[in-house]
Amino acid sequence: MSLLGQTAIFLGAAVLAVPLSKRAGLGSVLGYLAAGAAIGPSVLGLIHDVEAILHFAEFGVVLLLFVIGLELQPGRLWVMRKSIFGLGGAQVLLTATLLALGGAALGLPFVASVVAGLALALSSTAFALQILAERSQLTTRHGRAAFSILLFQDLAVIPILALVPLLGVAPEGVAGGGALLSVLKVAAVLTGVVVGGHFLLRHAFRIAARTRVREVFTAMALLTVIGMALLMELAGLSMALGAFLAGVLLADSEFRHELEANIEPFKGLLLGLFFIAVGMAVDFGLLLDKPLEVGALVVALVLLKALVLFGVAKAAGHGSRAAGKLAVALSQGGEFAFVILGLAVASQVMERDLVKLLILVVILSMVVTPLLVMADEKLLPGRKKTDGDEFETPSGEENQVIIAGFGRFGQIVARILRAKRIGFTALEASQEQVDFVKRYGNKIYYGDPSRLDLLRAAKAEQAVAFVLAVDEVEASLRTAETVRKHFPDLKIYARARNRKHAYQLMDLGVTVLQRETFLSSLDIARSVLEGLGLPDYEADRVVKRFREHDERRLYAHYGLHDDEQKMIDLAKEAAEELEELFAQDAEAETGQA
Repeated sequence: MSLLGQTAIFLGAAVLAVPLSKRAGLGSVLGYLAAGAAIGPSVLGLIHDVEAILHFAEFGVVLLLFVIGLELQPGRLWVMRKSIFGLGGAQVLLTATLLALGGAALGLPFVASVVAGLALALSSTAFALQILAERSQLTTRHGRAAFSILLFQDLAVIPILALVPLLGVAPEGVAGGGALLSVLKVAAVLTGVVVGGHFLLRHAFRIAARTRVREVFTAMALLTVIGMALLMELAGLSMALGAFLAGVLLADSEFRHELEANIEPFKGLLLGLFFIAVGMAVDFGLLLDKPLEVGALVVALVLLKALVLFGVAKAAGHGSRAAGKLAVALSQGGEFAFVILGLAVASQVMERDLVKLLILVVILSMVVTPLLVMADEKLLPGRKKTDGDEFETPSGEENQVIIAGFGRFGQIVARILRAKRIGFTALEASQEQVDFVKRYGNKIYYGDPSRLDLLRAAKAEQAVAFVLAVDEVEASLRTAETVRKHFPDLKIYARARNRKHAYQLMDLGVTVLQRETFLSSLDIARSVLEGLGLPDYEADRVVKRFREHDERRLYAHYGLHDDEQKMIDLAKEAAEELEELFAQDAEAETGQA
């Protein structure tokens, strides 16, 4: 079958299976797995070359780790450090140890038991977070704890992936000098990547950004991920490790949100393809041959992980209800188990038949998780604000304000917010402007704020205020339209270049706006009047009268701004009206004198 035909089968299976899976409350991951199982060799047999597809689709996991690296900011880690390294570290260590001991008791070799324990100790980041998000539980106590544990697990994947190939050569009797040489080689490559990437990556992205061609910037992002992945593969390490390091090196750069927005579509599609490929690799014959053995392993895995999670959460001070919800949410195996186990086969650490059995167990543990979550909600409905389930987002993790456009207007707003220690995320589409303002110590991200994916990457759905300070009128209107359409509850505070721009923003539902040069022009006019000999109080009164009249006219004439002749006539009438008002004020002042 041609590549185009295979692509059509993959897309068709995903389009059919994923919506059905989500409607059933099972999530998109299970939909992808079901789609893969249906078109794979074990069922319909539409696709046969599973190994090649799985190898290509692993790039989705590579991109996932790159995005995880982008989100790994030191400030965010510091706020959540106790739950990440405390809860997460305890969960991985205890679960992996118990699973390894269980594997050894079942007769597995020591190295295979260790790798299996590490692989099965990890939960599904995409799967668990999706279940929590669909139930609006990410901000609950158990939701935050789940995120912390998953973040630690994502970090733990990196040393595990680096360790597995080394475990593969050690048991074969390789000389100690050879093992030491391998370790030194790994250390040298990692050092070169970190040092070289720190100095080269940002400069390369600045050059790409200055072209103002979005496709070039996207190509540069993909080239960075692929380049780092290939470099790690040549060094005998995991491709995912290189992508993760690339993300970390760019996490504090001004390109973070733009990179995340550009990579997200590729990551989503390829990760979906990865799950489809995993579903295709499921050996249903094995399930039919050993139903009791497979079922027992699934129950053992879910139960052991749930008990460890419950105990760790209770030890950390969580209430029984929150600990129970956490245990259910993370009791499944994770997608990185597929990668680790696949690498174990390639490194001759584990036999292929054992890996097939464990992959089947992981997939079935995913299948039962949403069922357990639904059962938990039915049998033990949650009580609000009990056991400390609810608490606020940690300070510094999300910003309340997004500033779109970081020119003169946006910078003044930012200075005031910074002085009051109010967090904000600044987005600017001009790379030259980004470079300029960064010289003064400003934190700013490169990207077009009118793009929905960029706004989502900047967490617009969690922001309270959106300052629209974009200089270009058309770009300002595009941004306002995107925000109003997709984030209707986010209040917009807009800068308008002139009266026409203000009316266009009002057409889009923006009600809080300030004309760019209006107030500064009034200040100059006040100074001119004083310079011409008018008393200070009279100059203030004249400017105040003009401002009130102009602002009243701005809103009164809204709705007529598309009629140019009408606006011209109204402007003449307004000028005459203003002259009459000033004349009346002068007569009143003369009469009082």
